[in-house]
Amino acid sequence: MMQELIAAIDLGSNSFRLQVGRIVNDQIYPLDGLKEAVRLAAGLSSNKILDAAAQQRGLAALQRFNERLRGFDADSVRAVATNTLRVAKNAPGFLVQAEAALGVPIEVIAGREEARLIYVGVAHTLPDPHRQQLVVDIGGGSTEFIIGKSFEPILLESLYMGCVSYSLQYFPDGKIDKRGLKDAEMAASRELQAIAHAYREVGWEVAVGSSGSAKALVEILEQNGLSDGGITREGMERLKAILLRAGSLDRLQLAGLKGDRLPVLLGGFAIMSAVFKEFGVERMVFSEGALRLGVLYDLLGRYHHHDLRDATVSAFVARYGVDRRQADEVANTAAHLFAGLVPESVHGEGAHPDLRYLRWAALLHEIGISVAHSSYHKHSAYILANADMPGFSRMDQGRLARLVLAHRGKLERVAALDPDSPDWLLILCLRLAAVIHRARDGRGVPPIQLRRDGRGFIVTAKEGWLKQLPLTAAAIDEEQRQWFSVGRSLVLHTHTGRTLAA
Repeated sequence: MMQELIAAIDLGSNSFRLQVGRIVNDQIYPLDGLKEAVRLAAGLSSNKILDAAAQQRGLAALQRFNERLRGFDADSVRAVATNTLRVAKNAPGFLVQAEAALGVPIEVIAGREEARLIYVGVAHTLPDPHRQQLVVDIGGGSTEFIIGKSFEPILLESLYMGCVSYSLQYFPDGKIDKRGLKDAEMAASRELQAIAHAYREVGWEVAVGSSGSAKALVEILEQNGLSDGGITREGMERLKAILLRAGSLDRLQLAGLKGDRLPVLLGGFAIMSAVFKEFGVERMVFSEGALRLGVLYDLLGRYHHHDLRDATVSAFVARYGVDRRQADEVANTAAHLFAGLVPESVHGEGAHPDLRYLRWAALLHEIGISVAHSSYHKHSAYILANADMPGFSRMDQGRLARLVLAHRGKLERVAALDPDSPDWLLILCLRLAAVIHRARDGRGVPPIQLRRDGRGFIVTAKEGWLKQLPLTAAAIDEEQRQWFSVGRSLVLHTHTGRTLAA
């Protein structure tokens, strides 16, 4: 990523947003931004199917974003999707169309990863980030809660409630009455009670609101003289009285209330009221920093090779008691084999993106042994697919899980993988490396090479080396049968040129 411009796209449940930032001395200065009120969550049915109208609104917005992104390198843009696309059953089909419309890959991120990125964005906009702060981000379909200090989060949580979903559920016709507000606030309070005690135990010095609902409430409270600054408990009570007097959204007259926020105002208000009650908040300030800015700073960190994913992998290696020497041996041999298949992976600045996944998978392939040695690759894959892994999107985790699941046993379990997927190369390198180092004898990178042969592969090894390792030779022989079962050839040659194919 050589240019000084980077971009983040946030496919939220209420709005799709694009933020372009300019890098100056490791700081990001917002340069341009686009917002589309897609209200994706409004198109989510009770059985979690995203309707055609919502999909079309989203695709139209992404096509407009695509024009702004022309000229950007792929590695200077990052797009993330949040709650609605986490829960929609037909999200995979929509994402294929969405990526085509936008022109860059889209990552569906888990709730706690969303919370982490929000905190990164907020922390970079606070005047004194070294104070311990509670950050509350009410989105369209979920609300994130973070306690952090400086630039490090301490507690992270994401709850399945948002301004769009609550507005639709409790105020479908725009009517405002005591019963509706009470039901919405009580529903939010029930969700909050699961985390409120832990958060109040840790504590904070300042409460911060971020994103659209918090911004709208600040502007309404301040511009109507209901607050002397920020969101206050007294101001919320005074606003509640005004809402009830109006009786419906179409009769609501408030300075600072923008048209695009009106349909989701009541859901956001109810959630914020419950937050003030359950967390004991008296005053909340607003931060312009949010998910988009957090994504930009995370992207900047990757550019400077301070990728949080590396730290997460190291933490998992320690947490699950991985034999680090063995993991490194497998990783080094897998990388050596990959260089024969993808020569460009050993050139250029930074690690080849596929090589990074191969190394991460190699370092983590044995974490499942902490559960049971039998079928440990399945346990490893389950952990990687379902654990909270800061820095990794759900698709990142799914990819790691697939590589690790396929590193031993029958290849038929991943036969549905796209024939042109680069993951086949990673799986081959990881399987062969695991076979070669099965004895755990610290033999180092072996005298073996790997290259492509059409849709198949050729392994070349020193004849004398392989003769001394009959177990490895037998395992490679079995590998040939496994690759044949998925329609690919794997042929073993010695340096004399003699073919030992099965």
